[in-house]
Amino acid sequence: MIGNIIRKGAPGGNEKGDSSKQTSKGRRGIQQAQEVIYSSLLEIVKHWPPEDVLLEFKNLFIYHANSFSSEVFSAVYEIIFSNNQKEFINTLKRCCYILINNWAITRKQEYITQLIQLFSDPALKQRTQSPTLKRLRIWIAVFLDSHDFQELKLFAARYEVDQSQIPGQWKQRYTSFLLAPQYADLDNPIEQREAARVLSKQLRERFKFDLAMYVTRSQSRLSQPKVVSDPEGGPSHPAQANTPVNPTALGDEALRLIKLILVRRGQFSYTNVAHIFVKQINGMRFSEFKASLLQYLTFAVEDQQFVETIHRGLAEKLSVLYTHHQTETITDALLLRTCNRVIEYVTTEEQGEPSPLFISLVSAGNPLPLVVLLLKIILISRNSRLYLEARIAKLIEYYGNLPENDCKWVIHFLEVLNVTFAIYAENVEYNLIKMADAHQGNSEPSANQAPGEMQQQCPTDFLDQVNNYRIFSLQRQARAAKPDPEAFSLDEQDDINPDLDLSEIL
Repeated sequence: MIGNIIRKGAPGGNEKGDSSKQTSKGRRGIQQAQEVIYSSLLEIVKHWPPEDVLLEFKNLFIYHANSFSSEVFSAVYEIIFSNNQKEFINTLKRCCYILINNWAITRKQEYITQLIQLFSDPALKQRTQSPTLKRLRIWIAVFLDSHDFQELKLFAARYEVDQSQIPGQWKQRYTSFLLAPQYADLDNPIEQREAARVLSKQLRERFKFDLAMYVTRSQSRLSQPKVVSDPEGGPSHPAQANTPVNPTALGDEALRLIKLILVRRGQFSYTNVAHIFVKQINGMRFSEFKASLLQYLTFAVEDQQFVETIHRGLAEKLSVLYTHHQTETITDALLLRTCNRVIEYVTTEEQGEPSPLFISLVSAGNPLPLVVLLLKIILISRNSRLYLEARIAKLIEYYGNLPENDCKWVIHFLEVLNVTFAIYAENVEYNLIKMADAHQGNSEPSANQAPGEMQQQCPTDFLDQVNNYRIFSLQRQARAAKPDPEAFSLDEQDDINPDLDLSEIL
């Protein structure tokens, strides 16, 4: 009995229980306050003019005064009063993405920039005697100095003046990659992940469209600049309006690069070989698959130095990878995990630093073989694309603060990667066609070659005749079943021959 009395009356036991209850109650209070704020913003962003929404946001989070709703104002105050900086910043961040998502959908993107500009309000730096405002401004200062805010600024950067031309801001050209970690991180608010996914896709689609237009116009007779006479009697000059806009940073090399990418067509195209490889590894043991994967990645690569570097860099890593699965049959999950590891080995490994293999391959001056290797990986493991984009984002962040002149080799790699993946996107088809008597100015297709016929010349012979070929791009017809917009085509670009002997690969 005495023991029971002691246990019931022990102050330590009750204090722990009371503390746990208070903590749980505090969490529920914060969650309820957050839901009030989110619901209110979702309601007003759909029905109010954007200017009024911005004013309400400013009153809640910048001035913390004069909110239209006492309930919402009290909810913000409760989160501040709870003295939970992490939850306040999470709330603020999610509120921003609620507005960004809705304005992006309704094509009111200019207000996204204005939203970011609210955080430059001088009021945030003013001294105050109010403990609540003091805490609020300290927390916002922490937010402005965080990676979260840098991610937020990516959404405004698209609608501002082209920052990619500002010294030290070259990485803004690759925002579609920089957004990948945001929508890959499951810990981010759903609004942030969706906003990042949508904007990244829009940027990729815009680049694909601009690239296709550039290819068409730069090869067209209409793209030849018209000569305009100077009205004051000066020398004639070409009309600037007819100059096609090149969306890449490759200059005149862009067309040549596209031709080099397209030259491997027919039964040994990248998509066809990938399709066959996927079929032939079905039922294979994991240990055998790893050896076959290495051969597949270097199949038909003419640069022997590249092949040797890949074998030296990957053979040992693959041999010790997931050894507890050696005798198991390859599965989709094992394929995905293995492809993701290979992406790490050739891009970034520990703590986001470039891997030795990446530096060795790219600094040599020709990034195309590595880009093709990455393409081959994605063609057999479509779900690895997001992982690849996140790794590329780490590379961009690593080199992003360096002057452009100090990392031109990295930028060259990124440009080649952008162009290659745009060409192999599912909704645009590129064809390479040999023109008859191209050196004589005849731009008609060869009489003995049907338009769209796949070229099967080896790249070495092709280089001598590169100017005799023209690139044609067209929008693919939509399928009856809606395709995955993020997927690469494995079965449309070329005629598939599943019986093709690839014993030299496997």
